[in-house]
Amino acid sequence: MAGDQPGVTGSNLGPDWYRLPDGTAFRRAARVVVFDPAGRVLLARGHDADQPERSWYFTIGGGIEPGESPREAAARELTEESGLVVDPAMLVGPVLTREAEFDFFAETVRQDEVFFLAHVDTGLTITTHGWTAVERGFMDEVAWWDPEDLAGVTVEIFPAELPDLLRRWRAGWDGTVLALGLQHEGVAIDGSSTPPVDGDGQVRR
Repeated sequence: MAGDQPGVTGSNLGPDWYRLPDGTAFRRAARVVVFDPAGRVLLARGHDADQPERSWYFTIGGGIEPGESPREAAARELTEESGLVVDPAMLVGPVLTREAEFDFFAETVRQDEVFFLAHVDTGLTITTHGWTAVERGFMDEVAWWDPEDLAGVTVEIFPAELPDLLRRWRAGWDGTVLALGLQHEGVAIDGSSTPPVDGDGQVRR
């Protein structure tokens, strides 16, 4: 197991990252797609400290700590990154899995992700008091978005299929666990474009 290996040293990555045998930094992560009663989704915006001109939108979440279930990790990360408190048992899913390879803190890293859904009440206050030192180094904001507005966003969105998936999940989950497989910064690892997912959760060719 990757979690049995020594943590990453000499890096700005957090303590939940480990080295695979090939030297790649790796962690297991849990993420949560949060909707409010109006159907808006809660997204974070971050930037690359080594490429300040590069920024992206992504879902709330982070590394799974020793002894945590993915569901518990997703709920904890939601509280840390937004101040919102959700009972882990109330999270829906998992609804999606993917293996992501991306550039972060001047190296290519890999993160195996599992996604859940959450629905929260309106009028809740978003706070960033729980951000870790690592998060404060690359996260810029957490804000509500109308999924339809994401079509006009010019920066990267992770995962790239998220706008299509939000339209599917906003009405509820049908029990299908989608598997996006291995992705690299929104494109397939072989360099071809990652195919989008349609409203039925099927890959569009």
